[in-house]
Amino acid sequence: MVEPVPASPYRASIGRILVIITALVWLGACGFRPLYGKSGPTDAPAELANIEIRPIADRVGQRLHNHLLDGINPKGRPAKPLYYLSVSLQENIARLAVEKSAFATRANVWLRASYSLHKADGGKALLSNSTVVVSSYNILNSEFATLMAERDAEARAAQEIGDEIRNRLAAYFRRAPAAPAKP
Repeated sequence: MVEPVPASPYRASIGRILVIITALVWLGACGFRPLYGKSGPTDAPAELANIEIRPIADRVGQRLHNHLLDGINPKGRPAKPLYYLSVSLQENIARLAVEKSAFATRANVWLRASYSLHKADGGKALLSNSTVVVSSYNILNSEFATLMAERDAEARAAQEIGDEIRNRLAAYFRRAPAAPAKP
């Protein structure tokens, strides 16, 4: 009886390498550029570091403000910012999943952020947009547990909005021409 010869493990590795190289060539050919890379007209992280984030009202706004500081200014606030970011929040809680006893068992936190980026010297907005995030939580028998679940949902929504704002700002700076340096 003749046993089949096993396939060489090197042949499978070479096939994988060829697939990866082909994918990289296609990405380069289609104009793909990494958002946070330094191979374009502007360096998005360096431009983001020049943004002053204005205070945001309420407790959820403070969480969003802190998350934006961590994402946009990880090395600290800029000494001489070139831009400032204004954000306003609107929050709404909708109770869902009502039982026969008329008690809600689930709720959604709707958080809407409207934001605008301005040059530090004033003038019209360079970028204005808004984003909405919905985060859900369970309504429990314990008021304290429900309050903690609601706060956690607010924190998750604020973090998601902060990530969205940071990504949109980075995309803006990636497309926009470089700002002239201050003397």
